[in-house]
Amino acid sequence: MFYYIDNDSTSPCFNLALEHALFDRLNRRCCMLWRNSNAIIVGRHQITAAEVNQALVDSRGIAVVRRLSGGGAVYHDLGNINFTFITDTGGDINFADFCRPILEALHSFGVPAEFSGRNDMTIEGKKISGNAQYIRENRIMHHGTLLYDSNLDMLSRALIAGAKVESAGIPSVRSRVANIRPFMKTDMPTDQFLASLRDYFLASGSMEIYPLSPEDRAAAQTLCEQMYSQWHWNYGTSPPHNIRKSRRIEGCGTVEIFIEVEKEGIITNASFHGDFFSTDDPAALAAQLTGSRLERKELTALLQNLNLPRYFHNITPESFLSLLLD
Repeated sequence: MFYYIDNDSTSPCFNLALEHALFDRLNRRCCMLWRNSNAIIVGRHQITAAEVNQALVDSRGIAVVRRLSGGGAVYHDLGNINFTFITDTGGDINFADFCRPILEALHSFGVPAEFSGRNDMTIEGKKISGNAQYIRENRIMHHGTLLYDSNLDMLSRALIAGAKVESAGIPSVRSRVANIRPFMKTDMPTDQFLASLRDYFLASGSMEIYPLSPEDRAAAQTLCEQMYSQWHWNYGTSPPHNIRKSRRIEGCGTVEIFIEVEKEGIITNASFHGDFFSTDDPAALAAQLTGSRLERKELTALLQNLNLPRYFHNITPESFLSLLLD
């Protein structure tokens, strides 16, 4: 028997924290359908800077949250439905085992979906679902996406990285994608599809509703505040990596940067090159950056105490921060 958990939150931070809390606290087999407001969800072993179009993320207020499981970065919006299964491993369990009930439900709606490759579901060769797993001791959390009526243009733009990043981190593999909605036998909006999917699971007789307790919600909220909303987790836990960028800045010239970033997002080396003019040697600025986190708030505070135009004539702090971070 699986316990179905109703969760109407659309907060990316809270929802990933809730998965985590249920995995830690609930010694039962459970299933949950849920949606996030606009967010990029980064795989556990990925370099966030290599996956995220940071300028777009900042301008559109898109959340960036790292999950517990591996795999590639995915874009979430309210047109995407996420599903989670938590259970005992019971031996070797592959991705197809967890996708099977989802595929059966999609087939009941007339959707010709199929399992493909290592961890995807597709329609006519186009990806509609990516899946990932987190395993600890004898427990497994399997979660996946269902692109039902997502903004596919925003998906492709949000996941385009703006820098060349070199590292042993795991890059995402971009695939052709499609929404499920055009393939439905009976058209319905996303919230109705989610409700229909929930009803399909409950009608199977193999699930019953588990109401979240105040303690469950409190545990999730604590994880949200202390882990999933923190820069340290979402950006700082990226593997060591190098960043190379070159940008033409109006009134300043071309500035090329090379930055080495270690664990915790700490800059350990930096250098600047290009056809810009300077009064002071940019190597002195690079020395000032060394030891700082590659994070907007910390770098903004650092630049307040520096005369940046002496290193790059006619550059503004915001242009320089954009060069470093976007």
